[in-house]
Amino acid sequence: MSRNAEIERVTKETKIKLGLEVDGSGQATICTSVPFLDHMLNLFARHGLFDLKIEACGDIDIDFHHTVEDIGIVLGEAFKQALGDKKGIRRYGQATVPMDETLAAVAVDISGRPYLVYNVRLPKVKIGDFDVELAREFFQAFANHCGLNLHINVMYGDNVHHIIEACFKAVARAMDTATQLDPRVQGVMSTKGVL
Repeated sequence: MSRNAEIERVTKETKIKLGLEVDGSGQATICTSVPFLDHMLNLFARHGLFDLKIEACGDIDIDFHHTVEDIGIVLGEAFKQALGDKKGIRRYGQATVPMDETLAAVAVDISGRPYLVYNVRLPKVKIGDFDVELAREFFQAFANHCGLNLHINVMYGDNVHHIIEACFKAVARAMDTATQLDPRVQGVMSTKGVL
């Protein structure tokens, strides 16, 4: 069974084409016109072992907000489409990832009920041209459109690049665990019978 998705989203603010293979090997071709986000999405693909292709352009002359948020929307929709009825998946995943002085812990539940808990304290600064608060916007859009309960907790850290990188890596590893097929799971991992 191939678990993949191709999504295209076109608005007056952005144009995005995304391809996802859940059972990949971590290959990525990413071009979003937002260099720091390209870096984070390459890390996400590699550490989650997802194959990911993204071509995106947006109104970055205004700022990166629309492009970053819409890529989160499309990535969430791609996971939702690729996982289909979610039969056989583990549903839950968690990962704790260090990045030098930083430690990030993430837990996910592919429940169909979107919710984001984001305990990440960052100063209002930029990494290059990237406003760090856009990381939260990305994860909120991803959780909402995947139908994902997503908890991101950074226990400590000083370097904002390290903090955001640890978050993306931990989300990737948690998603890898949660999306894995487990032969012991009959139907879906829920007493309700649906997710």
